[in-house]
Amino acid sequence: MYRKNVTRIVQDIVLDGERPAKQLAAEIGKPYSTLLREVNPFDKNAKLGVETLLQIMKLTRNVAPLSFMAQEMGYTLVPTTKAARAELSFCSVQGGEPRAKAVG
Repeated sequence: MYRKNVTRIVQDIVLDGERPAKQLAAEIGKPYSTLLREVNPFDKNAKLGVETLLQIMKLTRNVAPLSFMAQEMGYTLVPTTKAARAELSFCSVQGGEPRAKAVG
């Protein structure tokens, strides 16, 4: 058994997800064979780009790769509420920092 990595997690999403891999490739705008090469953890000559990864996560609504990366970096991935997303969006447009909120 080998250790999971981001590429293997993405490969599982692409090959075993609800959306067929050929359909996913078409929606991303990549040839099917190219997508399969990019998500193959054993193909050292093809790399999965971050923009493609983001598209895969959005289309499949599966954030397992992002969650794995957060864990590897010592973080926990937590979905935001609608209000928190709106505040973050406002702050990024205004160039500010989100206000700290008391928890507890």
